[in-house]
Amino acid sequence: MPRIVTLAAAQLGPIQKAEGRDVVVARLVRLMERAHQRGVEVVVFPELALTTFFPRWYEEDIAKADHYFEHAMPSNETSPLFEAARRYGIGFHLGYAEKTQDGHRYNTSIYVHPSGEVVLKYRKVHLPGHREFDPVRKVQHLEKRYFEVGDLGFPVIRAPVGGTEANIGMMICNDRRWPEAWRVMGLQQVEIVMLGYNTPSLNMDNRGFEAHHLRVEHSHLSVRAGCYQNACFGVATAKGGTEDGHELFGHSIIVNPQGEIMAQATSWSDELITADCNLDDCNLGRTTIFNFAAHRRPEAYGRILAQTGSEAPPAWSPTAR
Repeated sequence: MPRIVTLAAAQLGPIQKAEGRDVVVARLVRLMERAHQRGVEVVVFPELALTTFFPRWYEEDIAKADHYFEHAMPSNETSPLFEAARRYGIGFHLGYAEKTQDGHRYNTSIYVHPSGEVVLKYRKVHLPGHREFDPVRKVQHLEKRYFEVGDLGFPVIRAPVGGTEANIGMMICNDRRWPEAWRVMGLQQVEIVMLGYNTPSLNMDNRGFEAHHLRVEHSHLSVRAGCYQNACFGVATAKGGTEDGHELFGHSIIVNPQGEIMAQATSWSDELITADCNLDDCNLGRTTIFNFAAHRRPEAYGRILAQTGSEAPPAWSPTAR
């Protein structure tokens, strides 16, 4: 029988700086209720789904940002979401800022089984932006200041999803632009990649020009290529709208293993998009053009692990006569 799972991307409109956890969690629960009404089995919420995108503000003392971090999961504030999952029998993905008991800070996501048990945790690896205040930028992007590089790698686990089992993995925002992240999960036969993002509509780096419309195009291109080249489904869920005066572009999507967009958000508000995904569709790519066992050549890829920054190639010179 086909292994069909109904997946949903639960896009969020903006979360303002003054908005409390209780208000945000109530919004998440309403989206969970809507998902239940549509027969959804897994809901994917965005990156940092419980707060505004606080790394846009500089704090000399990062401890002053601790109120944005979760110290336990579930917490008293987030427990209604876990209760809703149990009530409706829906699994969910949640992105949040995590502070561990020993003081480490991560940009984190979890997948939660309908029972309320945390099945898988991921901590963001590819942190964009910078660490110190940058006077050149119109808006700061201080993920490197507030978060440490994730220490869990890119794990994949086989877990109950709806009425079947699926190989699930996660990534967060900027990770989607790095093919290495997708490939590491593809090598674990991932079938569903859940990812959340908070991406501004404008590139605020102020060191070059990236056309407004290409911000969405580059995001979608990354997800579509990752799904196609690793024969998996992807649920990429955004925040959208004007958050504390800064525009986030939204455009959440669900993508199939052929790299096709199956569903796309059309607003900048809280919006639920869904797709019925036959996980057996992962088999075609995995057994043909992307049959890794037959076609990969790791002996030729040494440079991938040997260096970080790019290096100029040697110059050609004509053979001496």
